[in-house]
This record gives sequence, C-alpha cells and structure tokens, in this order.
Amino acid sequence: MNVAQRVGYYMLLGVAKLIGYLPYCVLYYGLAPFIYFVLYRIVGYRLKVVRKNLSAAFPEKSEAELRTIERKFYHQLSENFVDVLDMSSMSPAELKRRMVVENMEHTDRAIGSNNWIAALAHIGEWEYFSVYSIDHHYHNIGVYHPLSGRIMDRYMLYIRRRFGMEVAPMNGLARPVMKNLKKGEQMALGLIADQRPRFRESDRVWRTFLNQPTLFFDGIGGYAKKFGMMVYTLDIQKVKPSHFRCNFIQIYDGREDISEKEILDRYVAQVEKMIRQRPELWLWSHDRWKHKPQAEATTTTPSTPTE
Repeated sequence: MNVAQRVGYYMLLGVAKLIGYLPYCVLYYGLAPFIYFVLYRIVGYRLKVVRKNLSAAFPEKSEAELRTIERKFYHQLSENFVDVLDMSSMSPAELKRRMVVENMEHTDRAIGSNNWIAALAHIGEWEYFSVYSIDHHYHNIGVYHPLSGRIMDRYMLYIRRRFGMEVAPMNGLARPVMKNLKKGEQMALGLIADQRPRFRESDRVWRTFLNQPTLFFDGIGGYAKKFGMMVYTLDIQKVKPSHFRCNFIQIYDGREDISEKEILDRYVAQVEKMIRQRPELWLWSHDRWKHKPQAEATTTTPSTPTE
C-alpha cells in the first residue's frame, strides 16, 4: 500500500470502530434502515442484477412475490454493511451471541480429530463464521478472494483475523494447507463456494443451480478427497437483525467412496435448498450468471440435499 492508501485504511478503521461502539438499536434500527433507503430507494444499487437473478431463479413466483423478496434482500444487505463495520470492535462474546451454532457440541464430537472443510455460502452473515475460531484449539484457515480496492481488502483481512482465523487467498491456499498438514495440527478450512469462480478453466464445472447452468469451482471435492477431509455446510436462520442460529450439516464423512463431483453436487443441492427456504438471505446482487456455457458444455442436476 502507498501512503495515501495507508491513510485511507486507518481512517476507515477509525470510523468503523467509532460506529461499532454505537448501541445495537442505533446500528440496526437506525443506521441499517437508512442504508437500506439509500441503497434501494435512492441509488438502486445493482437493482437490475438483483431483479434479473430473482426472475431467473424463481420463474414460478409472481411479480409481487419477487418484489417482496427483493425488499427483504436489501434490508439484509444493509445489515451486512453495518455488520462489517461493527466487527471491527465486536468482542468474541458478542460474536457468539450473534451467531449461535445449535449443534456445535454434536458436530465437534463427530469431527473428533479429523481435518474438515466448512463449505459455506453467502447466506445471512457469512463473516460471522469467525465464531468457530473461538474456543477451538485447531487451526482455522479462511479462504478469500482479494478485493481490487486495497483499502477495503486490508480492512476485510483485519476483521477476519481478529478472532484467530488465518486468512489465505484461494490462489495461494495450497501452501498453508500443506504447511499445516506437515505440522500435524488439526485443521478447519473455510470455503465460501457459491459465487462465480475466478480460477483456471480446468478447475471449473457446470451445475444446474436455481434453474440455470452455473459455474462452480470444484475445490471442495478436490481437497476433501485428496486429504480425507470431512465436509460440512452451515444451515442459517435469521432470528432478528444481525442475530442468527444455525446448524452444521454433514455432506461428506471423509471416508465414503464417492467422487469429487458427488461431493460438489451435495453442496450445490444443499445451498439451493437453503436459498429456496429463505431467499432473502442470499447475496442476489452478485452477477452470478454472467457467464453462459458453450453449446458442448454439459450440466448435471445436483443430488437430493442431505437432511
């Protein structure tokens, strides 16, 4: 970072910390609705993308139903903006109150001493997954895509590292994984794999997702099979603004004789199931279906979600 970027970063961090010290009611019943009004009513932030995505994903829904989901989504997105600022000064105890994992003890027993993958999605507040770095002894690695803006990229790294998580870029993930395996420490690998991949063509696969041919990165199945890692996803329900309860759902036990593609299919199916149950919690503003398959590309329908 150059001098101007460093100054900008510390200014952002200072403002975020000041905002984070405001009472909960001010943040989520004052600031968040104001951001909603600006984003949705005034600016129309990515509104064309959101409407295109919703219409394609839910052709069976009426215009009124789609608009209801749309409004609820922008409320959630506005709260996500506040969450990112609030996390700069949030305590571990507060984060545990915000993201309650109801079956954490059961999941810990099932995982035992195994390495595992948390295959997450942009549902609810995905940044709150840092909660799993609290009160757990093993090494947590969160995978991320570097942002083009250096100031915001450094800020996001700061809030993701605050609770003990190592953060690694996807294109450099192999190094910390291999290093951790050599050390013999138990490892949890956090992958958010529901957005458009940016990787080389050989790592991409097409799947039918929300009624459309969709590109996915096949890293979940690849890492799981190569290193014998269990795979879980996180089913998230919203309780009130910035408060969630969730449960881990096992996708792969690390031993079952299935292919990498089947592991990905289970993940895709489970994510779609969660989106259809609570569509307003997913990140519809991302241009997920920007790329279309070539005529010869094949797609497959995901298997039935695990219960």
